[in-house]
Amino acid sequence: MTTRDSTSPELPRSLTLLWAGRPQGQRGPRPKLSVERIAQAAVRVADTDGLEALSMQRIAGELGYSTMSLYNHIPSKELLLEVVADIGAGPPPDLGDTDDFRHAVRRWVGALWAGFQIRPWMLRVPLDHASFGPNQLAWLDRLLRPLLAAGLIGGEARVAALHVTAVVRGTAQISMNMASAHKTDDGIPRADADLALVVAEFIDPKDYPALTAVHAAEIVGEHPGHDTEGDDLPFELSFGVDRFLDGVESWVVAQTRRAGPT
Repeated sequence: MTTRDSTSPELPRSLTLLWAGRPQGQRGPRPKLSVERIAQAAVRVADTDGLEALSMQRIAGELGYSTMSLYNHIPSKELLLEVVADIGAGPPPDLGDTDDFRHAVRRWVGALWAGFQIRPWMLRVPLDHASFGPNQLAWLDRLLRPLLAAGLIGGEARVAALHVTAVVRGTAQISMNMASAHKTDDGIPRADADLALVVAEFIDPKDYPALTAVHAAEIVGEHPGHDTEGDDLPFELSFGVDRFLDGVESWVVAQTRRAGPT
């Protein structure tokens, strides 16, 4: 898939497709075949058989149209994937009151995590540039609200949102890869607990003291200072997110002190 940037001639067409079907004030009946209908069919195919099964021919068969008819609406597989990723993301969660910014961010993280568990194929969609679709931008806007409420300003909130998204996406990717690997039986360690046992059996603690200590704790399930009971996020995700939010709070306090009384 060719990488595109903001100067690419494909970008205006991408934006047009992503926002197709949004209220524009036109009158008259909607066409029988539309970008949104094609994308919805593509999402159904991906939900059923994964992203690898996605093709214009398969979608055309699902809708009862010719492949060429689809190309008249979405002229390439690359553009189809962009639209499918936006439709597949769906609307963002309602975070309610953002006064408790930590709670709001964690709810957002939980919703994105759940979405990746339901539609793991979303993690396989190539990311060639920032997402400009209505759903993707709505997710970003919903995350920016509590970050701004926490006291971050402008680009600070945008970068913080990027890091939170990367943490969730990266953790979900690793989780998905390990879950997929568990389907094979080749003797290779897959889960953290399996790896911990291998470390304990084969690795010399003198050469790898830190790794040995970490995996020894993994075997007995030790997470000092972290109460996982009642937590709606897995430890590997919530620990990183909480420490990041600790940093945001500390940064805002430090900046406020530096600015002094107004």
